[in-house]
Amino acid sequence: MWTREASEGSGLVQPVCHPETATAVNLRSRSFQYHKSEVIFHPDCLRSTSARSIPSAGIRNWIHAEAIQTEVALSPTSPSSTNRHDSHYFRSLSSPTSTSCGWGYTSSAEQRMSSDCDTKVGEESLYNQFIEVRIEAEASRKEASAELLKCKKLEAEAVKAINKVKAFESAHAHEVKLRRESEDALRTTIQEQEKLLEEREEVTRELHKAMRNIALLDSSAKEATRRREEAAEELKLIQASIATLRHEKQKIRQQKMEATRWLEQWKGCGQAGGGNCNGFIGFIEDSPKLAEFSLLDLQTATCNFSKSFKIGQGGYGSVYKGEMLDKTVAIKRLHPHKMQGQSEFQQEVQVLGKLHHPNLVTLIGVCPDSWSLVYEYLPNGNLQDRLFRKSNIDSLTWKIRVQMIAEIASSLLFLHSSEPENIVHGNLKPENILLGFELSCKICDFGINRLVPEETLRCPSFNRYTEPKVAFPYTDPEFHRTGILTPKSDIYSFGLIILQLLTGRAPVGLAGEVRKAVSCGKLASILDLSAGEWPTFVTRRLVELGLQCCELKSRDRPELTPTLVRELERLHVLEERPVPSFFLCPILQEIMHDPQVAADGFTYEGEALRGWLENGRETSPMTNLKLSHLHLTPNLALRHAIQDWLCKS
Repeated sequence: MWTREASEGSGLVQPVCHPETATAVNLRSRSFQYHKSEVIFHPDCLRSTSARSIPSAGIRNWIHAEAIQTEVALSPTSPSSTNRHDSHYFRSLSSPTSTSCGWGYTSSAEQRMSSDCDTKVGEESLYNQFIEVRIEAEASRKEASAELLKCKKLEAEAVKAINKVKAFESAHAHEVKLRRESEDALRTTIQEQEKLLEEREEVTRELHKAMRNIALLDSSAKEATRRREEAAEELKLIQASIATLRHEKQKIRQQKMEATRWLEQWKGCGQAGGGNCNGFIGFIEDSPKLAEFSLLDLQTATCNFSKSFKIGQGGYGSVYKGEMLDKTVAIKRLHPHKMQGQSEFQQEVQVLGKLHHPNLVTLIGVCPDSWSLVYEYLPNGNLQDRLFRKSNIDSLTWKIRVQMIAEIASSLLFLHSSEPENIVHGNLKPENILLGFELSCKICDFGINRLVPEETLRCPSFNRYTEPKVAFPYTDPEFHRTGILTPKSDIYSFGLIILQLLTGRAPVGLAGEVRKAVSCGKLASILDLSAGEWPTFVTRRLVELGLQCCELKSRDRPELTPTLVRELERLHVLEERPVPSFFLCPILQEIMHDPQVAADGFTYEGEALRGWLENGRETSPMTNLKLSHLHLTPNLALRHAIQDWLCKS
């Protein structure tokens, strides 16, 4: 049964609902309030009202409470709005009840049953609305949570952005600082660059000034060089004049010495009454005798042959330096036990005294009592010391060496051509070649072997005793076998001296070394570089002559002729004379000694052309065309013309 108390009690039940669905329930309650007139009552729904009014009131209260909590959760700052909604909600809920109560007093029982049925339907409708509102509230809660997470995320991003902004501001400040520093550095660099540019301009001006000075100095140097060349030409003329004057002076000195000898000899003949004037073999009648000195004279000149005056030691005796006739002389004291008898000794000495040549040491006098010979003194030493002991002395240039070779050849030609009997030196070596003024050569010890008996000279024990070890390489190999000295013996020694002047090496095995170098095409490797740059044609000619002179068999050695001597005398001046172009080899650009005609019609140096062909070339060196054949023909006419030009030059 429905009663007023029950209806009113149902409205007093406290609402119980979740806060999440408060807003949705509130909205549903408002909709229900405005559409309350649309509730449909069904007769089958009339039941006991007391039993259903409590749960329906509890549902309403729960919905109402949930709506309030949801509304409070979403709008915490609007309590007045919540209160309005709650009062409106309670009015809407109480309105049907009040209406129902009014009908209870005026209507019948059917109307009450219809009212219960309508209430049930309304409750079910409210329940369904409650479910929908709850779902919507859950969705709203999730949306709110999502929005909250998004808000937190945005806040975190905002914090991160703020930190980035701060970092960017710090970096910007640092960049500004760096930029200021860079600008300062750039400004400093620009200033330094400007300073360097100014310095560069200053240096450039100084360089231009220096270049102008260099140009002026260059022109001055050229002028000085020209003047120096002119002075050098004048100096050469002066030196030539001095050499001529010295030569004339030497001739005058020799004439004076010869006149002195004549005077001494005539005095001797006058004192002896002329008894001994004809005691020599036909030579005294034609020329004066050598000056004779006593033993006392020699002892006075050498302080009794003191060791301090001794300047040399040879196989035949010792050499002393002394003062006689107001000049310095060299006294050679021979071993008397090796000499001939007194008369034979004097005869041979007189023969040697008649030998006068610019390249022979002048024999001034003799002391028969002490078996001594008095020679002129040459202060520049000998060729051995000059060639191999080079300390504190200037090296011999190639021109001086070639001149020495020519002078030695001239003196040997004079000895070998002497009349009435040829004179063989027999002991030619660098130690017996003395150096005079301007390094001119003078041979000493010539003819000493004539003072030794022939039997003694041929004795092997005498040679081993008298000759030092250094002299053996210069001795003719045939003389070792036969014991006979010939002019070809001197030629052998002369050849070794030529090779020594070319190479500056010891004589032992020298000829073999030079032959090997020539065959291998490495002649330049054995030349003495201290002599300067040797002209190729001069080197080849001297090497050819030296090797010919060093042949083991005397018949293979050349003869010393005036033509050969003239060629050697002119050899050192060929470099200063213009050479006809057709005398020059097209390959070597040097004077040809073995001109050969090739298939192309041109003449070449035989050795150079053979080397050209041996390298696999079959073309002409002049036209670069292929040769029709590789045969060579000697150009004898050109060879004779070259030799004649060399002799006349």
